Amino acid sequence: MEIKKILSIAGSDSSGGAGIQADLKTITSYKFYGMTAITAITAQNTMGVQASSPISEEMLKSQLLSICQDIMPDAVKIGMVASPGQVEVISEIAEKYFKDLPIVLDPVITSTSGFTLVPDETLEKMKEILFKKATLITPNLIEAGIIYGKKIESLEEMKEAAEFLYNKYKVAFLIKGGHLKDSKDDVLCGREGLFVIEGKNIDNKNTHGTGCTLSSALACELAKGKSLYDALVAAKKYLSGAIAYGFDIGRGRGPLYHMYNLSDKNEN
Repeated sequence: MEIKKILSIAGSDSSGGAGIQADLKTITSYKFYGMTAITAITAQNTMGVQASSPISEEMLKSQLLSICQDIMPDAVKIGMVASPGQVEVISEIAEKYFKDLPIVLDPVITSTSGFTLVPDETLEKMKEILFKKATLITPNLIEAGIIYGKKIESLEEMKEAAEFLYNKYKVAFLIKGGHLKDSKDDVLCGREGLFVIEGKNIDNKNTHGTGCTLSSALACELAKGKSLYDALVAAKKYLSGAIAYGFDIGRGRGPLYHMYNLSDKNEN
């Protein structure tokens, strides 16, 4: 098996459930080689985010150059970006090194607990210069509503928003339906058209890091050379398995078990 190299550019989650830590676990579960460029250090756990401190733009650029000048990735996942300057650094590196690579951009804006991780000016800079560098952008319903400019609450509104965002930014959008009441369907819109990918409600409150996990899985699947649709179907299957495993730690909304596909749940 060819061991693909996947780069995650994202924030660190001290509790290990989201961000860089979730990305590395996901990449490892694919038996690929994970690399990281950290954008921020966060203090968080299953109950929420308590603090966040961005990495300097100089240090972020140094991390990225160290990777690209030695071990070039086969795909890139971008998660939390903490400042407009960081957006500029990532865009500069992407223009020089990532032009022919799949880039999955997960526009992390707020945490599940409501902690603002990305200020408005950072998101505006991402729209201006980073969106067009991506292969696929993967907002959840809340994030998609912020980018779209109005709240999205139904599957039909997801379709309308996905088509609008694709036409506006000329990049494929996946709007994730994890916050829908009646289903967990996702909507993908890109050059190949608009697709609804069915999702099932899984009885597990522990969904900390689902967005990070899915975007990393998508980067892994795209590194294999799959189409966006096929990559999404496979990545969503992996994510569903990680949720359905039923891992339960912490006093709040706990993380997934990323390694479920490498373990035997029944072993002693």
